[in-house]
Amino acid sequence: MTETKKFVLVADSSGDMVEDIIIQKSNTTFYQVIIPIIVAVFGVYLTIGMTLGVLPGFVQHELKSGSIAVGVVIGLQSLATLLTRAYSGKLTDTKGGKHSSHLGIWLALVTGVCYLLATWTSFNPTLALILILVSRIMHGVSESLFVTGALTWGIGLVGADKSGKVMTWNGIAMYAGIAVGAPLSIWLQHVSGIQAVFLVVILLSVCSWLATSRLPNLAADPDHIRTPFYRVIGKIAGQGLGLAFSSIGFACISSFIALLFSSKQWGNPSLAFMSFGACYILTRVFFSSFPDKFGGYRVALISLAVEIMGQLLIGFAPSKAVAIIGCSITGVGFSLIFPALGVLAISKVQPQMRGTALGAYAAFFDLSLGLAGPIAGIIAGWYNYQAVYLFGGASCLISILTLLITRKKSSWK
Repeated sequence: MTETKKFVLVADSSGDMVEDIIIQKSNTTFYQVIIPIIVAVFGVYLTIGMTLGVLPGFVQHELKSGSIAVGVVIGLQSLATLLTRAYSGKLTDTKGGKHSSHLGIWLALVTGVCYLLATWTSFNPTLALILILVSRIMHGVSESLFVTGALTWGIGLVGADKSGKVMTWNGIAMYAGIAVGAPLSIWLQHVSGIQAVFLVVILLSVCSWLATSRLPNLAADPDHIRTPFYRVIGKIAGQGLGLAFSSIGFACISSFIALLFSSKQWGNPSLAFMSFGACYILTRVFFSSFPDKFGGYRVALISLAVEIMGQLLIGFAPSKAVAIIGCSITGVGFSLIFPALGVLAISKVQPQMRGTALGAYAAFFDLSLGLAGPIAGIIAGWYNYQAVYLFGGASCLISILTLLITRKKSSWK
C-alpha cells in the first residue's frame, strides 16, 4: 500500500494555525471508503425509522394523548434538524466531517437513553411526554450533525468528482433505514416490548460509530468562506417550495399510516412502510440518471403526478391492499423529486456556493416535515386519518403549481 503525505495549515480549536498531515492512500477505492459511511448512515436512520414505527402508538395509547400531540412529537425532530442546519455546517467546516458525524452519533445514543426513560415513566404521562419531546429535539440535532458531517466527509475522502455517487448512496441508506426501521420496531415491540426497541437504538448508535471509527478525518480548509443561507434562499426558493410541498405526502405516511391501519383494523402496517421504502429505493437505483438525462423540471412534474396518484389511493382506499399500493406509488413518485429539483437548485448558483445551496434547499425539506405533522394531526382530529392523504395529494398539486409559476421567471430545463 503506497501513501502520499500532504502538509496543510488548519485552524485548531483556539483559532491558531497549525500544521496537519493528510494521509492519502493511492489504492483506497471508492467503496472501501464509502461503505463504512453508508453502514453508519443506515444505522443512524434505522434508529429514526424505529422511532417512527412505535412512537405514534405509544403517545396515543400509552400516554393517552391525541392526534395533534402525535403530530407534534413526529414533526419536532424535523424542526430541530432545520434549526441546526447552519450550526452543523459551520461545525463540519471548522472541525471536520468526522467530528460532526460522530458527535451526531453519540447524541443519537443519548436520545435512545431518553426514549427508554420515557417508557419507564409512562405511569406519569406528562413527564413521559416531556421526555419524548426532549428526545425528539435531540434526535433532530443528531440527524443534522450526522448527515451534514457524513456527506462532507464522504465527498472529501473520495473526491468531489464522485460527489453524486456519495449523495445517491447516502440517500438510499437513509430511506432504507427508515423503511426497515419502522416494521422492525413494530415486530420487536410485539415480541419483546417497547423498551427493547430503544435498547436497539442505543446499540445501533454504537455500531455506527464503530463502522467509521477507523476512517481518517479531513483537515478543515482555512480558506473556505461560508456563504450565509439567506443569500441563496431567494435563488432556490422555487425549487425549495416545490420540494417542501411534495414532501408532505412522505410526512403523512411516516406519521399516520400506522394509526390509519389501526383505525381501519387492517392489522400490521409494516408492509406499508416497506413498500414505500422499497419502491423509493428501487426508483433511485434504476432511474437516478433521469434528472440529468431528461431535465429536472420534466422529471419533477411527472414524479409529482405519480405521487398525487399514490396519495389519492391511500385517501380513498377501501382496503389494506389498496392502501399499500398507494404507499408504493407514493414511494415511486417521491423518490426522484429531491434530486430533480436539486439539479435545478445547484444550477442557479456558482460552483463554490453549491454546498450552501444544497443546505438551504434541504432546509425546505426539514421545514416541510416539521410543519406537516402538526397540520396533518389537526386534519385527522377534525375528520379522519384518510383525510390526511387528501391533504398530501393537494400539497403535491400546489407543488406543481409552484413550479409552473416560478418557471416563467427562469430558464429551467
